[in-house]
Amino acid sequence: MLRLLGAWLIALALVLPVIAVAAEPPAILLAEVYRNQVDVAKYLVSEKLDGVRAIWDGNTLRFRSGKEINAPRWFIEGLPRQALDGELWMGRGSFERLSGVVRREVPDDGEWRQVRYMIFELPGAAGTFSERAEAMRQIVRLAKVPWLREIEQFPVVDRNSLQKRLKEVVKAGGEGLMLHRADALYETGRSDTLLKMKPWEDAEAVVIGHLPGKGKYEGVTGALRLRTADGREFAVGTGFTDAQRRNPPAPGTTVTYRYRDLTNSGLPRFASFLWVRQEP
Repeated sequence: MLRLLGAWLIALALVLPVIAVAAEPPAILLAEVYRNQVDVAKYLVSEKLDGVRAIWDGNTLRFRSGKEINAPRWFIEGLPRQALDGELWMGRGSFERLSGVVRREVPDDGEWRQVRYMIFELPGAAGTFSERAEAMRQIVRLAKVPWLREIEQFPVVDRNSLQKRLKEVVKAGGEGLMLHRADALYETGRSDTLLKMKPWEDAEAVVIGHLPGKGKYEGVTGALRLRTADGREFAVGTGFTDAQRRNPPAPGTTVTYRYRDLTNSGLPRFASFLWVRQEP
């Protein structure tokens, strides 16, 4: 009887579907916003890339959510067994195209040949960030694959130098700068060890309605009515393509918008539509 029961259980296991267990989000360092609160001479600075965050544990490449990224085998096999943290990137202004490429269940080799894994951290590694930055340069040099690069880190002497570099990056089409404290040991969570600096901030909100267009936008969507997670409501009427105005994101969709700063009532000033959030 026991033998028959065991055989039945084995047969049942072979025909039942496998239920995939989602990985936990990896513990990583998250940036605070730069607001002149630190001595910038103690930081190393790099360009803030408009890519997709990707964490490599030595075996698997994952999104911030923990979900595995379906990269081609050759892309994965070219990475070292060292844990890495960085951005998948296709160049300035290419976020939407990149997002579509890296989220496909079946990767397209031709498109992935244009993706670079731009690393900026070594999770769990010893030493200061300056020492880890040098280690990243050596890892890239030894890997000898064109899709693995380190993001250049450079010092600045004061806030004027930092502002000048920000203007140069933005003028060239970049998104902003990142500041990482040079003497910091590796840590996770949100910390002013890592700061982001942009001429614009960005945030997410849910579409709750469409406002009709006027003038040249008569007959199509003029603006989206949005609601933030804390219940603030406002309209965004710029940043859309003609196609997006004809076929706007549906109510319930989460979108990303950018803004300059906040009003006294907490509403975004000069808000502009960026893109529809794509879940990993």
